[in-house]
Order: sequence, then structure tokens, then C-alpha cells
Amino acid sequence: MLPQEIIRIKRDGKKLVAQDIKDFISGIATESVSEGQVAAFAMAVLLNGMDMDERVALTQAMAGSGTVLDWSDLNLDGPVLDKHSTGGIGDKVSLILAPVIAACGGYVPMLSGRGLGHTGGTLDKMDAIPGYISQPDLDLFRKVTKGVGCAIIGATADLAPADRKMYAIRDVTGTVESIDLITASILSKKLAAGLDGLIMDVKFGTGAFMQSYEDAKALAESITSVANGAGMPTVALITDMNQVLGTTAGNAVEVQEVVEFLKGEKQDSRLTEVTVALCAELLTLGGLVKDENEGWMKVTKALSSGQAAECFQNMISALSGPDDFLEKSKDYLPKAKIKLEVKSEVDGYITAMDARAIGIGIVELGGGRKKPSDSINHSVGLTDIIQIGDEVSKSGAPLAVIHAENEDEAKQMAKVLRDVITVSDSPIDSENLSIVKERIRPE
Repeated sequence: MLPQEIIRIKRDGKKLVAQDIKDFISGIATESVSEGQVAAFAMAVLLNGMDMDERVALTQAMAGSGTVLDWSDLNLDGPVLDKHSTGGIGDKVSLILAPVIAACGGYVPMLSGRGLGHTGGTLDKMDAIPGYISQPDLDLFRKVTKGVGCAIIGATADLAPADRKMYAIRDVTGTVESIDLITASILSKKLAAGLDGLIMDVKFGTGAFMQSYEDAKALAESITSVANGAGMPTVALITDMNQVLGTTAGNAVEVQEVVEFLKGEKQDSRLTEVTVALCAELLTLGGLVKDENEGWMKVTKALSSGQAAECFQNMISALSGPDDFLEKSKDYLPKAKIKLEVKSEVDGYITAMDARAIGIGIVELGGGRKKPSDSINHSVGLTDIIQIGDEVSKSGAPLAVIHAENEDEAKQMAKVLRDVITVSDSPIDSENLSIVKERIRPE
């Protein structure tokens, strides 16, 4: 069937058969379907939705648009596991989780994406490391995964190529928020990676694509249903993204926070909570521990012993990054030309922040893309970001420190921060600050 006819069917709210979906997705991979047609299809899906049969067909078609990895010939002595987040501001969990799981006996072939909309991308963060090959060929990817235990890379031309092309088009056509497309995009890469288990971090709040809890839960249920239906054991955690995760947001600055976290020098409490919870759940899912409590203990040991940090360094070295990166990360990571502290204009307590606006501000600084062809300034972003619940004063710690290319952009970001961070006379109830809200497991 012609691509335009497939678009018309979905535009009119009708159900697509699996073969039509497969033909359209194959056309994306072979470029017989144009970018305009992909954009129109994505918008039709966003507006009219898909049922579960269509979601499964779309996911399988995208996974099958390229190579599907098989790890059986490598005789790995542990399960092949991975994690995915639906995206947020300051979300650097993947960079910590992959080496932690490797240190605990799992293998993590992590296929990551670039920034999407107002959120940062794991691949963009890794690209801040000089020399690091973020898109190796499949032979090197497999070699590093087996030898080190983890490899954080981008989807290559061989793996889920249709998703890679659609991903970039969705980013600039207002079609990011579709549950159907998000489900297929996430799971196509994970199915192509040949996983034994997947943990999902589905976020809600001001900095998430799914801002309402109900929408996030619907996405979590969609992902777990489709994934388990396709034979890939999957569990989802619903987590809070109503504020920046950790104390940094950007690319190089987030990598530096990861280094300090893995070395035990500085570990933000919310970042620790969500990272350990995801790791413990994934270790349980992969059969490496009997339950979450044992998982927590194993993760804590991997961090405190330095084994996770060693795995992170080994991964960087194996993918051509600096052999002494953990020791000299500040020397290697790019630095912005301007640093500006932003003070609160009033005394009080932080009770809310618009994390999405902060993410958009970072894109405006050059830390994200307005269109797929844009290059990224890896040095810009925020450090020392205040947290909800913290007390502030006009003469005290800053709301954040801005890292920018020039003074005008720094001043504009300062205005954004003051506009979107709420300071109140009374503190917020600490019970509302827990980051992990619910676990979604297959029935």
C-alpha cells in the first residue's frame, strides 16, 4: 500500500493492519518513505492513537528494521540487562547504572538516544568525553559489552534504523508525547539489543514528557504490556520529575557529577534513591539477586568498593576515551567561557520549580537541539542546582551556577531560573519529596 494511504487510514482514526505498519516502517529504513510522510504519520498516530495490536506491530516492525543482536554465541556468564528513562532534566542515571550492573555480574549493551525536546540525551553526555566512540560498529560493541560488562552507545545504522530516523523527526514536529510512538521507540531498540530483562524509569511532573501521573502510569503499563508480550521481561518504576535530578543539568557538567558519584565524593540523595532502586529491581529481574533488599546491598557494595567506578573507566578506555578519565575528568571535559551564580531575590524555602522551563533554557544556551542538524555545546549547563525543600537567602547559596557561552545568554538563563523556581515562606512537607512513587510489574 502507498505510504499516503497508510497515513490516511490512521488520519481517519481507523486501525492499521500489521503488514501495512511493517511496510511503512520498512520504507523509513530504505528511505522510500519521505521525512514529510514520517511526520504526517507521527502526527496521525499522536492525534488518533493505536490499540495494543498496533503498538506491538509497530514496535516489532521498528525492531526488525535492522539487525537484532544475539548474544548466545559469546557464552556470557550473566544476563543481558538494560534500563531506559522516558527523559528528564539532569537525568544521568544511565551513566551510573550501566557500570553498577556490570560490577554486579550483568551485561549492559545500552543503546541510548540523543536529547529529545527539552530533555537531555545520554548519548550527548557521553559525547562530552574526548575520544569516546559513542557509535562503534557492532563487532566493537559486542566486544566491549563482553569484556567490560557494559557499553553505552547510540543506535547505529544497523540497529533499529527506522526508529533513529523517526526519533529525530518527532523531536522537531511536536509529536514526542505520543504513548504509542514512545513505546515503540523505546522497545524497538531494546528488542533489537537482545535483552533478557529491562527496567523502565517512567517519569511524571514538570520536567517529564508525561506531566500527569495518570499519563505516566498509562505509558508504564503500555511499555510493560508490549515488552512482556514480545517476550522481554520488563518492570517499570514511576518516578518524580518535578525538579532537576541531581545537582547538574547539561552534558559535560552531568558527566562530572557522575564521576564524583561513582568515586563516592558527592552523591545527591534523590539521585541515589532512584539509581539504587532501579539497579536493585533490575538485578532481581535478571536473577542476580533473590529480592530487592539483596539488590540494594549488592548495589551499595559495588559503589562503595569502587568496582562500579572501575567498570565505568574500563568502558571509556575500551571505547577510545582517556585511560585516566576518572582521575582527570575536570581536565578533559569542556568548560564554558562564562560562569554566573544566580542568587535568590528573597529569603525562604524552595517549594516548586518548572523543570521543563529549565530544560528549555539549557537548549537555548546551546546544550540541546532546536532542529536535528544542530550541533551541541557540551560545556554549557547548570551546576549547584538548588533542591525543593532547601532553605535559601539573598546572601546564601545560589539557586544554581550557570555555565554559558556568553554573558547575554547567562543573564537570560538567570532570569529563567528566578521566574520558574518558587520560594515560599514555609517549607514543603518532606513526605512529598520521595522520588519513586510506584512499581508496575506484569500481572
